[in-house]
Amino acid sequence: MSSTKVARDGEKTNVDKVNAELVTLTYGTMVAQICADFNYNYPEINKQLDKMGYNIGMRLVEDFFAKSGTQRCSNLKETAETISKIGFKMFLNITPLVTNWSGDSKQFSLIFEENPLADFVELPNDGRAQDELWYSNVLCGILRGALEMVQMQVEVHYVSDILRGNDTTEMRVSLLRYMEDEMPPDDE
Repeated sequence: MSSTKVARDGEKTNVDKVNAELVTLTYGTMVAQICADFNYNYPEINKQLDKMGYNIGMRLVEDFFAKSGTQRCSNLKETAETISKIGFKMFLNITPLVTNWSGDSKQFSLIFEENPLADFVELPNDGRAQDELWYSNVLCGILRGALEMVQMQVEVHYVSDILRGNDTTEMRVSLLRYMEDEMPPDDE
């Protein structure tokens, strides 16, 4: 392999790393601004982050299918594995563990060993953020939006977060229903 090729590969790695850090810092700035805009009303901030994520997820699913080449999953277990091993890997370069399945196989948890959105983060020291703010709640919204685009209505929420002093970061996904392909009223 030529040294020029190795140098280009090294440059690409550095650019990817800078981009990941830029996303992390930009996200942190956005959360800080939302906190200020909503007067540190953390339940409302959580809703806003989820809503933003939902809108992102609705668009991101197209990019996911185009870049990954994967087909539609046949059940929730396959969907969970695809989200973890392909989706999170593709967009955030992490692979959360899929675990804690419910007896009816309609709920599971994603356990994050790392969360790039939470790098360099310190929650506000106001006595409330530790208990009320789900800093990475945008990820819950992204999953909701993306899964809705493949006809799966889900509820997604955090159970624990290292930023809140918990031992792990755990996101819980619950399938509410499979949605029917709905046609607009005047379409045949």
